[in-house]
Amino acid sequence: MVDKITKIGIVGTGFIASGLAHLIRNSKDFQISKVLTRRPIDSISDFPRESLTYSLNELIDTSDIVFECSGDVIHATEAVLAATNANKKVVTLNAEFHVTTGSYFVRKGAYVTDADGDQPGCLARLKTEVEGMGFEPCAYVNIKGFINLNPERKDMEYWSDQQGIRLEQVVSFTDGTKLQIEQAFVANGLGATIPPDGMFGARVESLNDMDFLIKASEEAGMPISDFVLCKGAPPGVLIVAKSKEADRLGNYIVGPLRTKEKLGYILLRPYHLCHLEALNTLRRVVMGEPILINNSEKPHLTVAAVAKRKMLPGEVIVRGAGGFDVRGVAVQLQSHQNAVPICLLQNTKIIRNIEPGQIVQFEDVELADTTALEIYRGLLE
Repeated sequence: MVDKITKIGIVGTGFIASGLAHLIRNSKDFQISKVLTRRPIDSISDFPRESLTYSLNELIDTSDIVFECSGDVIHATEAVLAATNANKKVVTLNAEFHVTTGSYFVRKGAYVTDADGDQPGCLARLKTEVEGMGFEPCAYVNIKGFINLNPERKDMEYWSDQQGIRLEQVVSFTDGTKLQIEQAFVANGLGATIPPDGMFGARVESLNDMDFLIKASEEAGMPISDFVLCKGAPPGVLIVAKSKEADRLGNYIVGPLRTKEKLGYILLRPYHLCHLEALNTLRRVVMGEPILINNSEKPHLTVAAVAKRKMLPGEVIVRGAGGFDVRGVAVQLQSHQNAVPICLLQNTKIIRNIEPGQIVQFEDVELADTTALEIYRGLLE
């Protein structure tokens, strides 16, 4: 028997939101309070009509926990700010939000955590598990099958239709923006870094081919956050680690793969299940678990926007992450303080020539005056 029903307010009405809402409706320990949307309510069929609202205040007032999964950094920042000002705990599936403005809320002392399900949360959970067994993480790795830095619109529209997810999501997955955001977030949140010239993104034949990451970690003096491209590999995450205890067990240890040169171990988690796992994060929050992962008080990585094409004054970048004008690349914040975070580019007017491959600078564009921009600038001070 459940002692208390916890009311969850959901910010967003996309794939993640609808999936989580379905799970909540079939659970015994949660119920949906309100679902915040910006779409016409008559166009939404995945939620009970009475749960939908345009009022952020109504959602906050009727919720015990706010779950943010809009994918829109500017909107998410406003929602999380209002929720934390009302002393509500916030759980997200929104690495874009964390890597852009999330550190403000860490400094504020607010309870804002990303959830299990996406790669950052899965790597944070796996880190806890492997460290508990005596392993020392050397690299936090996102596994991908392919990448296309500048995909064609017609191909992306086809896959968007086939997979039933928004076009911008398909583009962000394909051109690497999403994984750059996730791995920058992982580095900031788990005390890692990226190689000096950017993530390797190495193509490997086998998940045993990870010795180069151990060597890179030794050179950096700290763990590495990176991704690998491996055809046929499961869509999950892994941690490359060392362990004197595992070495001592020798052939008696069963499970973890050894690296090819036997410099360490690969601890593989061969799946990530998005909103299915996020429901368990909510349960852990109710039970008093500390924050799983946030962007840290002092992040050292940001995700800059790199031009995919030549752009001229007067043109408009309708959408940064998931658009056809720019893609995201994780860079060191200290040496790129004038780089515009890709997730702040929304309906942004260009005011200077931008060449293909160029990192977009603040003086190149005319950004809207938003709370997210104000917070990001404050983090640089």
